[in-house]
Amino acid sequence: MKSEVMGEIVLVTGGARSGKSTFAEKLAKEYGSEVLYVATAIPLDDEMRLRIKKHREQRPANWETVETYKDMDILLEEKYRNKKAVLLDCITVMIANIMFEVCHDFDKMVQEDMAIIEEAVNLQMDKLIVVARSSGIPFILVTNETGMGIVPENKSARLFRDIQGRANQKLAAAAKEVFLCVSGIPVKIK
Repeated sequence: MKSEVMGEIVLVTGGARSGKSTFAEKLAKEYGSEVLYVATAIPLDDEMRLRIKKHREQRPANWETVETYKDMDILLEEKYRNKKAVLLDCITVMIANIMFEVCHDFDKMVQEDMAIIEEAVNLQMDKLIVVARSSGIPFILVTNETGMGIVPENKSARLFRDIQGRANQKLAAAAKEVFLCVSGIPVKIK
């Protein structure tokens, strides 16, 4: 199922524990061992440290890893030069990190703060799209579908869901291929 997208984006989306990362890693492995893995998680607590450890153990040890969640245009330009593919996991964590960097108190957030947060996320999505398109290699991006359930009870969760949904739309529009994973089954939707 090797994708034939050079310098293009392959977006892999789905719900929690839907098999997104496993499928994205399978796609990346098809390009060989010269893969750049971009990890966007920050190990802030024991649960996240355990998730990061699990992801490290399941991907090939010879993949180069870069841990970052922003400024992809600057940080990745030199890193992907000798690679056959880039796998970024995941956009959802990237967005959460950007949101917490921009705003530290969501309970006191006003409309202007929400606009600033979304602008910061959009800027990072635009940078990612530019670097992916100019790379000459496939960029496989993992993201979550966060808006398929109940409307969140609190303002910050609603803001996150909305920003995530719009970022996913932007990435999907820029992507050559989009896969939706459901119960471990990837379905090509674009």
